[in-house]
Amino acid sequence: MGSHRFFIIFSLSLCFFLSELPGSFSSSQQQVQNSSSSGFHVHQEIPEAVRLQIQENYVVVDNGFLQLTISNPEGFIIGIQYNGLSNLLEVLNDEAERGYWDLVWSDESTTRKKGNFDRMDGTSFKVILQNEEQIELSFTRTWNSSLHGKIVPLNIDKRYVILSGSSGFYTYAIYEHLKEWPAFDLDNTRIAFKLRKDKFHYMAIADDRQRYMPLPNDRLEGRGQVLAYPEAVLLVNPIEPEFKGEVDDKYEYSCESRNNGVHGWISNDSAVGFWLITPSYEFRSGGPLKQFLTSHVGPTTLSVFHSTHYVGADMIAKFGANEPWKKVFGPVFVYLNSLSDHGDPLSLWQDAKKQMMLEVQCWPYDFPASQDFSPSDQRGHVCGRLLVIDRHLSDENIPADGAYVGLAPPGDVGSWQLESKGYQFWVIADEDGQFTISNVRPGGYNLYAWVPGFIGDYKYDTVINISAGCDITIGDLVYEPPRNGSTLWEIGIPDRSAAEFYIPDPNPNYVNKLYLNHTDRFRQYGLWERYTELYPDGDLVFTIGTSDYAKDWFFQQVTRKINNNTYQGTTWQIKFKLDGVDQCGTYKLRLALATANVADLQVRINDPNANSSLFSTGIFGKDNTIARHGIHGIYRLFNIDIPGAQIIQGNNTIFLTQASSTSPFQGIMYDYIRLEGLPSSNTIKKI
Repeated sequence: MGSHRFFIIFSLSLCFFLSELPGSFSSSQQQVQNSSSSGFHVHQEIPEAVRLQIQENYVVVDNGFLQLTISNPEGFIIGIQYNGLSNLLEVLNDEAERGYWDLVWSDESTTRKKGNFDRMDGTSFKVILQNEEQIELSFTRTWNSSLHGKIVPLNIDKRYVILSGSSGFYTYAIYEHLKEWPAFDLDNTRIAFKLRKDKFHYMAIADDRQRYMPLPNDRLEGRGQVLAYPEAVLLVNPIEPEFKGEVDDKYEYSCESRNNGVHGWISNDSAVGFWLITPSYEFRSGGPLKQFLTSHVGPTTLSVFHSTHYVGADMIAKFGANEPWKKVFGPVFVYLNSLSDHGDPLSLWQDAKKQMMLEVQCWPYDFPASQDFSPSDQRGHVCGRLLVIDRHLSDENIPADGAYVGLAPPGDVGSWQLESKGYQFWVIADEDGQFTISNVRPGGYNLYAWVPGFIGDYKYDTVINISAGCDITIGDLVYEPPRNGSTLWEIGIPDRSAAEFYIPDPNPNYVNKLYLNHTDRFRQYGLWERYTELYPDGDLVFTIGTSDYAKDWFFQQVTRKINNNTYQGTTWQIKFKLDGVDQCGTYKLRLALATANVADLQVRINDPNANSSLFSTGIFGKDNTIARHGIHGIYRLFNIDIPGAQIIQGNNTIFLTQASSTSPFQGIMYDYIRLEGLPSSNTIKKI
């Protein structure tokens, strides 16, 4: 086992008291010495041996830092004793609703709209590994044909690992669908912790996304008023008056996978931090940009591994009959820290970030006992360089500086956005386009990439087969983004986000104070309603060469509200002037979309009332990004031919109509728009 497990920079208080939890160990005291410089407990002794106590209904593990109580054989975490607190989890909840894995699934017999909720109760318990340095426990549930339609057709193995000298514990799970088992759909799966609402009031997700939070009772009838959907509640009579008039919505705290490494809560009165650290997102679905829930009012903290949020039904993992599948989710690390003096409790966040970096450096872990988890010596590495060729920008190949380069299961170009059954491994290329993807699990992969500043997706068609210990060099790869001719004009930045466009101030009656004067102002509730207020009589008109997309291009093209129950589609105009037109040629309009939700985008030129559109998507997209305060969902690129005969010399107008209009949440967000001339055109006009 790696020596890093025995060296914890910021150790914690080791004073434990008798607990009311079943099977609790007696209180133990370990010698500690306070660090005056950091205010954290610093462990000076040889770590205690990890101890295990097995009872009829509970399993209790203690490593001197914390005591973990798990139901037997269900595998629910019912108690975490730490730093003098008999339980960090909400003792008022049922034992199955404190710390647990869960999933949502469906099959041909499912009638519930959102599928079947399953807390994955174990039916068998086993000690996998026990010595003074480590204990690993397994809680399993085995499927058979008599359970068809009753529970998800998966064998499930939930694991918990406690190491000596570690101020926390690890958990991971193995899901397996065997050949000849029935088909089913997996909507989402995660691990959840419900903390004590009388203790944990301060939530931290990022350096600039942390705050004191309302109480869960503030969302109840009489104190909270449900808004457009159940997740969003206006706090009208909160227990703490400072929250009056704010909107609470768990989706305001979502986070992209690439930034979702640590989040959690601080208990100020006891100076204790509870953190969920995810050291790798290789086992999460959807790649680096996929957005997941994190922590929210409860106090609740989550590690979500697979979900349809910000993507929709296309992200559902669909398993056919006779389709074998196995996947390891995790391990993730529950990290606990505390202060040894009266220092600033918010410094616990800084410590949690440092611990996250230690966990990242140790990935892949060397301690999981399951053969299904691949340690570093069973993994491979791939390196190369990505270049971009765009002769309308440069005569030389352009290094793909900042490109996201990843390995994901074989599929079509861009398929990694919807991939949910396998593993993905992503890195960012350096300024020369060089990349090294390390610690890749064995298997066959395609290499995918996208480059900020350029439209489209790259795919290396040759399947890359990874085996234990392999070190593959694939040399220079060249991505040629879609390009027809020189840029006549462009709107926005090709970065798969609508963040650069105009984002209005929120309605003062529906604010989250965290996001006032914040870079993530798009996370405010109800911004879709602001479009109608800003454009009450007519839709957006953008003039090339005069308008500024940061001020004049609303970040989401949504419906206009007519009354409480009626909406209408909207038509935006892009006005531009061309001094010369080749009416025998074909121009190209590139529409890169950051998201779409039950939208119907139609494109016309110079005649908004033309019976037939130049281009129409039909109804598409179920990202639901607008309602969930996102700035992007699934990236889509449409390449539209515009016959030169439809363009006139002088002033022209492109009409973008979003025709679907049955709800306020239908619409699109643009990433980037570009009109290209003919291949021989040299006219470039950027705004």
